[in-house]
Amino acid sequence: MDITLSAIKADVGGYVGHSCTHPDTLEKARESLGRAKEEGILIDYHVTHCGDDIQLITTHQKGEDSEQIHKLAWDTFVECTEVAKKLKLHGAGQDLLADAFSGNVRGLGPGVAEMQFTERKAETILIFMADKTASGAWNLPLYKMFADPFNTIGLVIASNMHSGFTFEVHDVLEAKKIVFSAPEEIYDMLVLLGAPGRYAVKSVYHRQTGEIAACASTQRLSMMAGRYVGKDDPVCIVRSQGIFPAVGEILEPFAAPNIVKGWMRGSHHGPLTPVPFHGSKATRFDGPPRVIAAGFQLAEGRLIGPSDLFDDIAFDRARQNALVMADFLRYMGPFEPHRLPLDEMEYTTMPEVSEKLAPRFQPLDE
Repeated sequence: MDITLSAIKADVGGYVGHSCTHPDTLEKARESLGRAKEEGILIDYHVTHCGDDIQLITTHQKGEDSEQIHKLAWDTFVECTEVAKKLKLHGAGQDLLADAFSGNVRGLGPGVAEMQFTERKAETILIFMADKTASGAWNLPLYKMFADPFNTIGLVIASNMHSGFTFEVHDVLEAKKIVFSAPEEIYDMLVLLGAPGRYAVKSVYHRQTGEIAACASTQRLSMMAGRYVGKDDPVCIVRSQGIFPAVGEILEPFAAPNIVKGWMRGSHHGPLTPVPFHGSKATRFDGPPRVIAAGFQLAEGRLIGPSDLFDDIAFDRARQNALVMADFLRYMGPFEPHRLPLDEMEYTTMPEVSEKLAPRFQPLDE
């Protein structure tokens, strides 16, 4: 059975501030997707949130980039925004950058990760949702999942994974893409993946079969708006088991929190902290950045789940280490490397301050 799995997110208004999502906006989203399921547009859906972002997870047979599905998501976010405005939630509708839908939500603000595949006998899916970070946050985890044998032992001992994976990497500044084969081109690929502000993994494919293994949102919200409007807060879908890494191999990269950009005003580096669903509320300095993991089994397109995969004592130390890392970074206050370098601050509110100071600069005496 051919299935399309779509994960589309947007911040339609924060409760309180940028910390969380109001239950009424989530309920409005469920009502909208529920109608679509009754009308036969969707096979199934699940609505959740990570921090202040509403996450719409849907299954259907409309294919990727379906105008019908994307319009459904857009209309749902518009309805949720109306609720947010009535409740005077913070930044109501901030991720909706256009006045009207124009065929596809890509470029309109919401983040999108979609993949189409033939459902296997046992189809295991993990969906990662992050808050207070940017699209390149998945670079290191995806590299570890699909290219690092110290993380994924299946690359060494499982014959159906030994051929490796291919990575489609996007240059989000110049709207270009490049494909790398792992393991042969790992060194070349790491040149780009190590610069997540510009390059982001879009998708990963099994080299032998060509089947899609993972897909991530790579939208840069600030670049679309031309100004600071919030964090990208990306989503990522990963298929598991069989010819793909096991669930434990997919989760393992998050046992060692990596430093990502985002956090307060999208202007700081912080640890990507793996938390259970109930731990996604972002309050300390509007953070630190965090990620949740929802596990599903698919059954003829039905979403069986979710299982809260980071709700496990095995990730307690990762959470504690992330908090220690957060402490060290916060000690730096407005200094780099906690604050992003100036070339990364172009789309924040920093240029307004720089412009005010510019007339006061005088030439140095020779």
